[in-house]
Amino acid sequence: MVELRTSQLDTVFHALGDATRRRMLRALAGGERTVGQLAEPFAISLAAASKHIKVLENAGLIRREVRGRTHLCRLDPGPLASAHAWLSFYEGFWTDRLDALERLLREEDDRKTPAPKGDDP
Repeated sequence: MVELRTSQLDTVFHALGDATRRRMLRALAGGERTVGQLAEPFAISLAAASKHIKVLENAGLIRREVRGRTHLCRLDPGPLASAHAWLSFYEGFWTDRLDALERLLREEDDRKTPAPKGDDP
């Protein structure tokens, strides 16, 4: 796993903070795409798409290769893995908190639920 410094992690989360860029990354998970192909599902210009791509590049989330006049982009999952690792700590934290809440609620329900009446005469 590649460890990211805090400023790099900030850049990754900034890039992921935009829905258009997240959708572009999802498209790139299926294979390389041209800038035009990445822009196509959105009502944006190629210039606007290029700005989004530049943000993703700066975060290290994609690599762009120029072949003649065609710019091909491909996903670089390394920074996503590092972001996931960072988030995993909080996943564990919230899982522990939710498990504790569940235990408390079950204990409260057990105290409120009357004991079953037996068949004693």
